[in-house]
Amino acid sequence: MNDELIDDETLPLARKSLLPGAGFFYPDSFDEERAERETREALDGAQRVVLADPDADGLGCVALLREAFGEVALIPTGPHDLSNTIDRVADHVETGAQVFVCDLSVDDFYYISGQFDRLTTRAASVEWFDHHQWEAEDMEKVRDHGARLVVGDSEEVCSTDVTLESLDHDFDPRYTELAAVTRDHDLWLREDPRSDDLADYAHWAEPEAYIATVREHGADLPSEVEAFLADQRIEKEALIERAVERAEMKRVGPWTVGVTYGRCSQNEVCEALREAGADAAVVVKPAGSASIRGTESFERCHEVAGQVNGGGHPKAAGCKPDIYDDMLDYAHHWTTQGAVTKRVILEAFKRLDSEVVDGVADGESNE
Repeated sequence: MNDELIDDETLPLARKSLLPGAGFFYPDSFDEERAERETREALDGAQRVVLADPDADGLGCVALLREAFGEVALIPTGPHDLSNTIDRVADHVETGAQVFVCDLSVDDFYYISGQFDRLTTRAASVEWFDHHQWEAEDMEKVRDHGARLVVGDSEEVCSTDVTLESLDHDFDPRYTELAAVTRDHDLWLREDPRSDDLADYAHWAEPEAYIATVREHGADLPSEVEAFLADQRIEKEALIERAVERAEMKRVGPWTVGVTYGRCSQNEVCEALREAGADAAVVVKPAGSASIRGTESFERCHEVAGQVNGGGHPKAAGCKPDIYDDMLDYAHHWTTQGAVTKRVILEAFKRLDSEVVDGVADGESNE
């Protein structure tokens, strides 16, 4: 494949908005080989290890762990790759090391059971700090392996809050403030303008750069970072605008659901749809996943996502429907701007409650 076809630096914005990033087009085997190598290198000689989601909340947890313990090796991972990541860490972690898992939950313990058993056998201790929705049975199985699991209320705290309260360390007040500002974005409260800065910086910067910055400056990012964010946001705002312009409002039973497609910052797009009257918003991404955001009138996002291979919180969730069998399915996804994914998610909304009518109201199409 010609590199220029997927080069973000040269791809016109109109097309960039509709297609996934360059990394999507590399085979998983390439990522697996790189992840294996990077995990082995990171864990060589490390006595403390943290597996964390590399967003602002997960990296906030890492900052706290390093403040409390000094050097802690970071293994970034997401919920969909958690099983493979635990497997790699169990292979390479030093015997007797301390292991932490932060800002990650399991959809079903079954998918990590063997890997987690090997990890807890090899490590001296495993501590898991999170705030997502957990099934009681899964929590029990984690604890049955001797791990310490602390799960906060997903409507009240973020994982950085949970980690701050769970560690026996006298933290500087700036870390309490960092947790509060991180929570403001992660729970979609949007009362502190600094929270968007933290979220964007975690998204655009390398994880180690983000951790070092917030450890030194807390939630008040330095001027050079603010300048970096301002520059990055020029394109970000353009992508948001395109996603909002192509959005449609669908009446599903008692709810108005704003649905759109595109490579964009989903939180800002969902906020725009909320301001336009949506009770819930769905942003379908070119890579096949989708973000679901709620409001005071819709707090069941995790229930919608749970029906389509995902999960999350009452007001914020994510999913990737299991509907992509080959590249032709993805080609259809891009050329129809996520028509099938939109339909599958809207159908999940319809199944939520007996009050919801059988079909989309007012004769509107699902696509």
